[in-house]
Amino acid sequence: MRVAVTGASGLIGGALVPHLRAQGHEVVRFGRRAAGSPDEVMWDPMGGTVDMASLGAVDAVVHLAGAPVGPESYRAIATGAQRWTDSYKAEIRDSRVRGTDTLARALAGMATPPSVLVSGSAIGFYGETGDVEVDETSPPGHGFLADVVLGWEAAADPAREAGIRVVHPRTGLVVSGRGGTWGKLWPIFRLGGGGRLGSGKQWWSFISIRDEVAALTYLLDHLEGPVNLTAPNPATNAEVARVMGRILGRPTILPVPAKALDLTLGGFSSEVLGSLRVIPRRLLDAGFDFQDPTIDRA
Repeated sequence: MRVAVTGASGLIGGALVPHLRAQGHEVVRFGRRAAGSPDEVMWDPMGGTVDMASLGAVDAVVHLAGAPVGPESYRAIATGAQRWTDSYKAEIRDSRVRGTDTLARALAGMATPPSVLVSGSAIGFYGETGDVEVDETSPPGHGFLADVVLGWEAAADPAREAGIRVVHPRTGLVVSGRGGTWGKLWPIFRLGGGGRLGSGKQWWSFISIRDEVAALTYLLDHLEGPVNLTAPNPATNAEVARVMGRILGRPTILPVPAKALDLTLGGFSSEVLGSLRVIPRRLLDAGFDFQDPTIDRA
């Protein structure tokens, strides 16, 4: 299979590309700079252009590009270094909605479109869920991220209308030592500076990087529409802190108070302190085998 990937240099894309190649697939990577090798294709997601001549025929596309949501570390939370300004919120939204629209329109215009577009999404779709479990049949929530995801998924409509099977992997918090949230958390916890956020009772719906990659690969041949990419056993923030402390042999006695988060992060504090208890119902029903179903395994 010839697979094109956007966001190939990111945390997930950087793991997905070598995995696909190891399985014998040919991978083409999208980039914003002039192509430097035969497996690269230049595109301008904000400008609305794709070098279709270099892309050629592809069987599938995995779209992972988008500005980081952050914050990515407890230190950033404590200092407000990644506070959500209006301009950065616009960047988060535009990088997803406009980028997806650019790609979907380009694929829809091909003489022979790919059979599938796996177009990235997020569990932020569900908003605040508290202790209530949600799955792909649940309605959208409220708030900035929920609104972003609604626009993000809708932006793939041109591909759908062209007969391309479109899958939206609604990814949770990816557990990896190489980047993302956990890549930043490990050093903090090793120094004994980790702890719960706020009450610690909020649910974190996570997925290990290897389950994320395996699920994305699975979606190349299966399912359509929204699919939750989270482990089947969400954990509370306090449980996550305890597990990390136990694994690293470090104390987790320094919680970050909710009031401090409000002062430093403003509107983003509600996202950090929010609770998302997401179940990957469609993957479970399809018989997908999670290698890391619990936070301890992840």
